[in-house]
Amino acid sequence: MSADEKAVADALMAYEKALNESDTEAVMRLYAQDGVFMPQNSPSSVGANAVRSAYVAVFNTIKLTVKFEIAEIKQLSPDWILARTNSAGTVRINATGAVIPEANQELFVFEKHGGSWKIARYCFTTINPA
Repeated sequence: MSADEKAVADALMAYEKALNESDTEAVMRLYAQDGVFMPQNSPSSVGANAVRSAYVAVFNTIKLTVKFEIAEIKQLSPDWILARTNSAGTVRINATGAVIPEANQELFVFEKHGGSWKIARYCFTTINPA
């Protein structure tokens, strides 16, 4: 694994931690200013303000306890890296306290900004049965 790919792996682990701590500010430190968050069954959030609002809404609605597994990290160019992950764990619905299984596959596109890797695009889809 190259130094750049290792840096992206570290960013993915920081993202996992931020999700599990419902820490919007930690999430935002990982995103590019023009980043795009594309959650399943929701419109894309484009740019820092929209991404921040989306994560605030997510963390107000649910509490995640997930573990990421890196499936691949592939450097596409000096400034772009693609990462594919799988995650599993639980989600607690804040309104009811119900806890349900959580399992997703994720695709991240990282862009190098000022020497550090930032999430430029992120989408996920559930792999739980309907």
